[in-house]
Amino acid sequence: MSSFNNTFNSKPFNNNFSNNECLGVLLAGGLSSRMGQDKAKLQRNTSNMLNFSKQLLMDSGISNVVVSGDNYDIPDKVKQSGPVGGIFSVLSSFPKVKSLLILPVDLPFMTTKILTTLRIKGELSQKATYFKGHSIPLYLPNNSYVELFLSKVFSSNGIINITQPTGKSSKKNGPSIKSLLQQVPHQAIQCSDSKALFNTNTPEQWQQAIKQFNF
Repeated sequence: MSSFNNTFNSKPFNNNFSNNECLGVLLAGGLSSRMGQDKAKLQRNTSNMLNFSKQLLMDSGISNVVVSGDNYDIPDKVKQSGPVGGIFSVLSSFPKVKSLLILPVDLPFMTTKILTTLRIKGELSQKATYFKGHSIPLYLPNNSYVELFLSKVFSSNGIINITQPTGKSSKKNGPSIKSLLQQVPHQAIQCSDSKALFNTNTPEQWQQAIKQFNF
């Protein structure tokens, strides 16, 4: 099994990672085109969003975290294939992992408590678990349903359809998280604080978030 030294991470990836553990996955492979700069490097008080998000995963009971994205631990095997492409790349590197706790890098108000609740309810049900109205953050068991979906989508023919839908490569391709969830046992749970799911995709949304960081 490969080992990774996480960029900006004070805690290196553990070579002794057990397949019986849940692996934390931080999605940081987006183009950040609407933001105009890398969302992972945006400064949230004394930390950037990359470090803030990784710490959330570790504090929620995750021993090991990898960052999905071309500039980080696990480069995309299929370029510009969206969050599902990132999941595919992670599971290609860790095919026997028990489950994934997946967090995007653009949730500045996410909390350890809420992420822990998501993980625990997912582990108890052994279903893909997410918050109502939001497909990620996501607890995803690594089971035959997920394997079948990814193998179909990222087969040789599937990759051609993903990367060249009209004969040209587009900025963002690949299946949605929702399409993945439709093919696996899943449950939507209520989030105790809707603010935690506020995502920042634009400079305006980021400025709105900055005004609330110290409160």
